[in-house]
Amino acid sequence: MDGWDGLDLRYCSLERGPEPRHGGPRGCVRPGGEPVDRYNCFKDLQDHEVEGVDYRIRCRIGTTGIALLCIHGGDIEPGTSEVTDGIAGHDHTFYALEGLKSCGNKTLHITSTVFDEPTSIEIVCKSEIIVSIHGCSEPGESVHVGGLDQTLKQRMANMLISCGFEVPDDAHSRFMGTDQRNVCNLCGRGMGIQIELSRGLRRRMFRNLETLRGRRSRTRLYHRFVSAVREALRPFGAVQTEPVESDGWEMIR
Repeated sequence: MDGWDGLDLRYCSLERGPEPRHGGPRGCVRPGGEPVDRYNCFKDLQDHEVEGVDYRIRCRIGTTGIALLCIHGGDIEPGTSEVTDGIAGHDHTFYALEGLKSCGNKTLHITSTVFDEPTSIEIVCKSEIIVSIHGCSEPGESVHVGGLDQTLKQRMANMLISCGFEVPDDAHSRFMGTDQRNVCNLCGRGMGIQIELSRGLRRRMFRNLETLRGRRSRTRLYHRFVSAVREALRPFGAVQTEPVESDGWEMIR
């Protein structure tokens, strides 16, 4: 990837329509039963939460043009930070916004179609391939692969299936990730992919999904998933197929 100075936003697909209303009503739900987010943009969250206490932002810049995003990391959607970090390794770009609260981290959730934290948007604008990792509440053990990049999405689904993972047909589900405003689709190519990991699958990836200490102990299933995703990405960048863990050479705000 090139240097990061002098970013030209003309090449970033940032048209997201009208600005959302400030702060969605607390306690409400959408028609599908999903809770409405407390915050409708990052500035809204930033005005009400303390960085370094309630949340933190981690990132490191890779060299392949591929970026792995985790916008609901830490204890917002447990296990997604660790999975995203493992896939990124030392070569791909890594980004995570992580919830740090002792409880109530779900309030830090900003939906993908309005997520606009500046560092993440800069990373998206400078990357050719975007893979956004999420966690859903399903108790089963499935992986939902969505996004507008049909070529990568199909390769990713085929690779995961061949490695023994269940990948449902999400043609008509809420995990499609095909909204152009979704952060995974905001790169210069205008298309990326979104991966949703069920809670049941994430539980099997760690000794204990519910604690940071427990998530430091990863299972063979975790390593099998990370290796499968990295292999699916291999033709799209100059990468190593052997997964490697980060060793701290990153920015933490």
